[in-house]
Amino acid sequence: MHIPEVIAKELNISSRQVETVIEMLKEGATIPFIARYRKEKTDGLDEDFLRQIEDRLNYLTLLEERKEAILKSIEEQGKLTDELKAKIIACTKLQELEDLYLPYKPKRKTRGTIAKAKGLEPLALFMLDNPLFSGDFDAKLAEFINEELGVKTIYEALQGAKDIIAEMISEHAEVRKVVREILLESVVIKSEKTKENATADITNEKLKEKERKEVYQVYFDFQIDIKKIKPYQILALNRGEREKLLKIALVHDEIEIHNQIKRTFLAYHESFFMEILEETIADSFKRLIFPSLEREVRNHLTEAADLHAIEIFASNLRQLLLQPPIAGKIILGIDPGFYSGSKIAVIDATGKYLEGATMYPHPPQNKIEEAKKILLNFIKKYSVEVIAIGNGTASRETEFVIAELIKTNKLNCHYIIVNEAGASVYSASAIAKKEFPELEASQRGNISIARRLLDPLAELVKIDPKSIGVGLYQHDVDQKFLAKKLDDVVESSVNYVGVDVNTASTSLLNYVSGLNKRLAEN
Repeated sequence: MHIPEVIAKELNISSRQVETVIEMLKEGATIPFIARYRKEKTDGLDEDFLRQIEDRLNYLTLLEERKEAILKSIEEQGKLTDELKAKIIACTKLQELEDLYLPYKPKRKTRGTIAKAKGLEPLALFMLDNPLFSGDFDAKLAEFINEELGVKTIYEALQGAKDIIAEMISEHAEVRKVVREILLESVVIKSEKTKENATADITNEKLKEKERKEVYQVYFDFQIDIKKIKPYQILALNRGEREKLLKIALVHDEIEIHNQIKRTFLAYHESFFMEILEETIADSFKRLIFPSLEREVRNHLTEAADLHAIEIFASNLRQLLLQPPIAGKIILGIDPGFYSGSKIAVIDATGKYLEGATMYPHPPQNKIEEAKKILLNFIKKYSVEVIAIGNGTASRETEFVIAELIKTNKLNCHYIIVNEAGASVYSASAIAKKEFPELEASQRGNISIARRLLDPLAELVKIDPKSIGVGLYQHDVDQKFLAKKLDDVVESSVNYVGVDVNTASTSLLNYVSGLNKRLAEN
């Protein structure tokens, strides 16, 4: 396989463009750098095209490496034929490749391998290769009785042969392909309520038992065609199953699948052994094929739902990062709270921290007048123009206090509710400690809230993108893939906006194309 040609054909671009991009990626160039500063080499390919090339390059490289490993393994077993080698080389998907390799994979002890060890493989092959047999089958079975090997009766001989054939069916690449396609096209996903389980693994411990049940109420008696299920439903079902509140099943037409397996695996329609073979097909599907492919189908659905959700999370993050900054303003940031008070901080037009305090306008202290005096003093002392209120606990109560203060005192400033997700993570981070070593962690979050208005991008890049809170199911999806996608968004956003190298933080400069960590720190 010539990877650049395959990618070029898939994306409908030239092989030269793909080869150029691959060469630059191998040299360490980033996607934003190539998109902005090497357009003449790529004929103007944008970021989306470049990321598609990168993704396909990674997948196809993994595919080729896996092919080499599989070919080597089968060759060492002395079972590699020209036909099998050609099929492996022609594979374009990892799943197809693994199906071909399945019969040759080193196996743990199974019913089929045990039966082979008892010398029953010739019997299994005889039953498959002689559909026109018309002799005494009991006598044939008796030939394989061997007490030393553990075959004491003709029933045990027959059962061992059936176990071997069942495994042959389950490892047949075309059978797995046909059954997989049927399941992906026509299966019905069904969920129902499980029995009460006191040891359930609860992700959100804050939810009371009743509230938890209400969250999944719609899924307690639920079924839907696989082609119609929505990504959010898949993620919800997975979470409910993890929390042991839902039991999920894939409902299928077993008879139709048995018939498809028979047509695919057997080269004939009639056989002396047909009744036995049909029983074996049913056993193979129920015991070996379906459990394996059920996991595959569930994984396929989860991967698709993850991808959809992560794309939404990435879009949400990009919108947060690219919010218009409120530049050149004196801002007072408030991190609202009840018991521990509301933390306030004032920053100047460059983001420099000026002064901070803690006030207690809400229960249980209810020191509203004292809080207003503190606020009024800061607003007048520093000519505050904008007040940033975090949207977490006590946000609405704080908003009421601020609105009343502005109205009563006819202040020439206004307030904005700011997304404070990740502020607590930042406040305890090494970056925050380095920026404000003299302040406690609880005093740093309000500075971050204020700076998010002044320059959202410059402030949010200091926080792990996953901590910013960009989606409902972000903790349910593939975390490695999510982190990669969100990092790509941050990198893209920083290079889209650009930075002022005289004022930009190291965190911001780290994402600039062409700069490494050492250069950013210098």
